[in-house]
Amino acid sequence: MTRSRPLAGILWMLLSGLCFVAVTALVKFLGPHIPPAQQAFLRYLLGLVFLLPMLPSMLNAKLGGRLMALFAVRGVFHAAGVIMWFFAMTRIPLAEVTAINYLSPIYVTLGAAIFLGEKLALRRIMAVIAALIGAAIILRPGFREVEPGHLAMLMTAVVFGGSYLLAKVAADRVSPVVVVGMLSIWVTIILAPFAYSVWITPTLMELAILFGVACFATAGHYSMTVAFAAAPVSVTQPVTFLQLVWATALGALAFNEPVDLWVMVGGCVILSAVSFITWREAMLKRRPITPPSLATKV
Repeated sequence: MTRSRPLAGILWMLLSGLCFVAVTALVKFLGPHIPPAQQAFLRYLLGLVFLLPMLPSMLNAKLGGRLMALFAVRGVFHAAGVIMWFFAMTRIPLAEVTAINYLSPIYVTLGAAIFLGEKLALRRIMAVIAALIGAAIILRPGFREVEPGHLAMLMTAVVFGGSYLLAKVAADRVSPVVVVGMLSIWVTIILAPFAYSVWITPTLMELAILFGVACFATAGHYSMTVAFAAAPVSVTQPVTFLQLVWATALGALAFNEPVDLWVMVGGCVILSAVSFITWREAMLKRRPITPPSLATKV
């Protein structure tokens, strides 16, 4: 049995959060100069270089027609989510993108109950309701305008949640390396025609920025994986709150975005609900279904 190393897990999760904040900062800096679909495509196309070490495992995997169909459906879900995420990044503040994305694990919890037969006890139902209240605090419909970027992020959280559920199903049949590699390949293929329809020739600087996005995203997922190996998710999950702090500070300092206290409060409510569900799964010592917030990133 692997010895738990809580401090190492927390530090790796801190690094993961910083990497994902760097992803949002680079995309925000790039802005609307390149259409969201093209940005998403280039992020995954340039990121294919990181699949090279995975090729032997992927080529040796025995993938039947049903499994390939599962990967294709997951690719559709994830591609849609990535496009909407890139769109939202150009329309709403960094803090709001980060806070609303915390909803993804909540949708995973609901999806696991509906589609995978996961038991939804009263405590988990109350946590889900609390998370939805947190989303309402962030959006405050009727008190301020709900913009297309907000709606895009709400849908992004839903489809990322669906993508994660499909990944859980696939991970029971093949290795995680194959699951990750097939996602990158399918998302790149599915995004290609959308990128072509709006193509604008990028500059070398823009390509470098998008390659940086791919690098930081890959590093973030790797750091998160190491954190999970070092310590339980119930230990590392609360650390993801700091990503909201960093995103808020970066948005204010680098992009002159106003600091919205209600977004912080709503994000805390959502993340507290996710952390409670994760803690309950750990206490009941069952196979976890609800992912940490960072697991549903681009």
